[in-house]
Amino acid sequence: MRILFITSTRIGDAVLSSGLIGHLIESHPDARFTIACGPLAADLFRDVPGLDRLIPLPKRTAGLHWVELWLKTAAFRWDLVVDLRSSAIAWLLLAKMRRVARRWPGHRVAAAAKTLGLDQTVPPCIFVAETRRAAARRLVGDGPVLALGPTANWRGKQWPEERFAELAERLTAAGAPLAGARILILGAAEERPRIARLLSSLPAGRLLDQMGRLDLLTAYACLERSSLYVGNDSGLMHLAAAAGAPTLGLFGPSDEGLYGPWGPNARSVRGPESFASMLARGIGLSGGECHMLGLSVDAAERAALDLLAAATHP
Repeated sequence: MRILFITSTRIGDAVLSSGLIGHLIESHPDARFTIACGPLAADLFRDVPGLDRLIPLPKRTAGLHWVELWLKTAAFRWDLVVDLRSSAIAWLLLAKMRRVARRWPGHRVAAAAKTLGLDQTVPPCIFVAETRRAAARRLVGDGPVLALGPTANWRGKQWPEERFAELAERLTAAGAPLAGARILILGAAEERPRIARLLSSLPAGRLLDQMGRLDLLTAYACLERSSLYVGNDSGLMHLAAAAGAPTLGLFGPSDEGLYGPWGPNARSVRGPESFASMLARGIGLSGGECHMLGLSVDAAERAALDLLAAATHP
């Protein structure tokens, strides 16, 4: 069975819909996949079983990226085309079956399942080679690890770095649940200047600074070994939840009802103002203003402790 799977540009959206690939592999174990996605998300799919081709799909002006994709896929007859980008390309290719996403209501994991007509949601599913897990073991080792995702794709969603530092100190202090834990920092290399003060304030002997040093799948394998992840609404947050790490997502100017971390060990926390209230008072969903100041360290700490008490992750 030949399957073309067209998924998201953003890492977070690609993670949230990744369970569809797991479902298709389980339903069609001999299937061969061509996966098209944004360049940033491409690394997520390098270890998918049955992967014939991975097509990074950078956006072009006037929709020329769709022309490029058609030129790369039109020579084949597809048994199934799954298009989570809701483009017209599924109808321009030879295919026995087509499944094209619509604007389904509800959380994005549930919406993805409806694209395949599934009655139940399928959780995110990331495939990782054992060589990457071995690399993660060497990087992270054993013992408690607090993983932090202190950046986001825009300033409005980024909790202040001094609050991350204070929360890390509280959670790893003597007598705390993660006493003496090493602190793993993840993010892209270009984001490093935005958290320079955080990096300099963490105890050097316990800091695992991996900003910009890991591909997404090795980062995922490190998160599998983490005792707790705390981070802003971002692709890394969704990656941590998919890895099964107890994951606390910090929310402000984004909707946790649609984009909250997904899984039994995942929780969201925000300040006293709801997302709907933020929209009603006309906040800008871009720009340099931080909209996370209502979330206190005390509230984040309480949520983290509650999550750790309830989590099933070892």
